[in-house]
Amino acid sequence: QKNSCVLPEDLKNFYLMTDGFQMTWSVKTDDTPMPLGSMVINSISKLCRLGGSSMYTLPNAPTLADLEDDTDEEGNEDKPEKPHFDSRSLIFELDPCNGSGKVCLVYKHTKPVVSPDTEIWFLDRALYWHFLTKTFTAYYRLLITHLGLPQWQYAFTSYGVSPQAKQWFNMYKPITVNTALLSEEADSFVNKLDPNKLFKNKNKTPVIKKKASSQPTGSQKSHPGVASSKTSSQPGNPSRKRDPQI
Repeated sequence: QKNSCVLPEDLKNFYLMTDGFQMTWSVKTDDTPMPLGSMVINSISKLCRLGGSSMYTLPNAPTLADLEDDTDEEGNEDKPEKPHFDSRSLIFELDPCNGSGKVCLVYKHTKPVVSPDTEIWFLDRALYWHFLTKTFTAYYRLLITHLGLPQWQYAFTSYGVSPQAKQWFNMYKPITVNTALLSEEADSFVNKLDPNKLFKNKNKTPVIKKKASSQPTGSQKSHPGVASSKTSSQPGNPSRKRDPQI
């Protein structure tokens, strides 16, 4: 009511369930816990608007709107329109990112009436905007997927995460920092299954049995039987066997 805007439906449902969210996790180094991951969604009371107040308490002090520059909008038709610190946009802080930047809920169209369409943007320490997602639900999934690792939002910028943060990414989420390798060698992660090679031994087994059964022919099997019958009859009375043949 104060800012004459309505929360998006997914963020409204989130705040109806819980007034903000904060989850941190640590790792042990030399048996000493060290805070590492941090996932934060500001509560309603901390959902502060950016750009509305001056940076200093002095009279006529500059505001964020005074830093507005439209020159960077030229030639970027393929990219989403960046938020503005002046009255053209309404910007609310969702996550302070431990001082490394700010994740913001942005209403980009405020005239003549504030549009209910919102986007999630990341404002870095140099006050440059980086688009994250179109909906809060998509951003919440990104937050959980990246485990709240330090500076994970910088993975969606042109300059990426810092070398120190990249070490943590390599340990806990290596596929994020190897996206270029993943796009170049997409087939390397595909399980290529060749049924002929998998069942190679089973297909050769009956062939080997056929060859083994074809070697001893029927005639060869009968000869030992005839020979055994002759040898068994000859020791009895060999002269009697020869007389009939003569």
